Parts: sequence; structure tokens; C-alpha cells
Amino acid sequence: MNKIKKLKKIRIHHEGTHILLIGALLLALINGIFYWGLECKIPFYITLLFSLVIYGLMVNFFRCPIRIFKGNTEKIVVAPADGRVVVIEEVNEHEYFHDKRLMISIFMGITNVHANWYPVDGVVKQVTHQNGRFMKAWLPKASTENERATIIIETPEGHTVMARQIAGAVARRIVTYAEPNEDCYIDEHMGFIKFGSRVDVYLPLGTEVCVKMGQCTTGNETVIAKLK
Repeated sequence: MNKIKKLKKIRIHHEGTHILLIGALLLALINGIFYWGLECKIPFYITLLFSLVIYGLMVNFFRCPIRIFKGNTEKIVVAPADGRVVVIEEVNEHEYFHDKRLMISIFMGITNVHANWYPVDGVVKQVTHQNGRFMKAWLPKASTENERATIIIETPEGHTVMARQIAGAVARRIVTYAEPNEDCYIDEHMGFIKFGSRVDVYLPLGTEVCVKMGQCTTGNETVIAKLK
């Protein structure tokens, strides 16, 4: 019964609908060619198995579990993505704040959910997109040199929080749903990074950190920090 409930809470993200449809047609065509059109020494069941594995990975990329944060969201910062904490440090942020901020970065691996959630409740003040490189997302320079989208959020308590979606070596498209002057809430999708890669959250100095380096996070569930 619990397994059925979990399955009902998992769906395919709409960003992957066309890709999965085209992928299924291409794989079906390739398998049809191998089965009917080519004399190949490779057994057909191996080609079919390989295709199923590839398609399974594609479905895994675009799965979109429905999650509701359990608890009071006041002054709470939740993980904007599934993944692993790769950075917790004070940094000089030069694009918006122009001062020191606490940065927490979450790297999304190929097996993680690639949907992104808002890390805090508040109002979206600014949304920008910068073109850039496609270096490996876990490298320190990725935050400032890779293609990225930046969302500035002002919380009800007056804190300003920045969330930055960063493309990686494989990811080639960042989708951002945030719009300036709109209310945003924990539990809502902030965007999606196709086939990657990393989300940085910039917080005021003095924010209480609730995660450790290397810790795995669950988007919209793991509390990564508490604002003053």
C-alpha cells in the first residue's frame, strides 16, 4: 500500500514530455532496423536491453516527485534540489550583493531529480540569465563562469536570498519559472535544469547552517539553513 502511495506521488516533469516521446520513437526505430533490416552478429535482445537502460535513465532524469514541506516555513531555507552539498563557505558575491554572503551549493548527479524548488517563501525581486561556459559544475569557477540563471527573493522577514541555477558540462538548458514581483513559496517549482547540474543559495552572514559538506539533500524537504 505504501509503495502504491509513493508511485502516485511521482510523475514525469512536463519539461521531459517531448524528449521522452522523441527518444522512444528513435529507440523503437533503431531496434526495428536491427531486428528487420540488418544482419548483425549482436543478438537483438542485447540491443533491446541497452535501449531500455538508456530510456530508463531518461525517464529517471525527468521524474518529478510531488513533495510538500512538513513544518513551519518561517525563516526556513530548504534545499532547492536533490543532490549533494559541495560548498559551504563565505564568499564575495559581485553580481548583485557586492558584499560577503554565505553560499551553500548542491550538486545534482545524473541519478538525481532535476526539478528545482524555491528555497524560501517571499517575493521574487529580480530574475536574470547569463550566458557562459559549460565547465564541470562542481568546480568553484562554475558559479561565476558557467551559464546560469539568478533569482533574487525577499523573504517576509526582510532577508534577501539569491538562488542561482548553474549549467554543467552536460546540461545545456536552464529553465526558470520565476517572474519578478510574483509571490513565491516553498513547495513550488522554481525551475528545471535539463541533464544537470548545480544550484547555489546565497544567504546573509550569520545564517545558521543545518547541513554538512558531502551531505545528501532532498529538494523541498531537507532544511539547509535557518535565517536570523
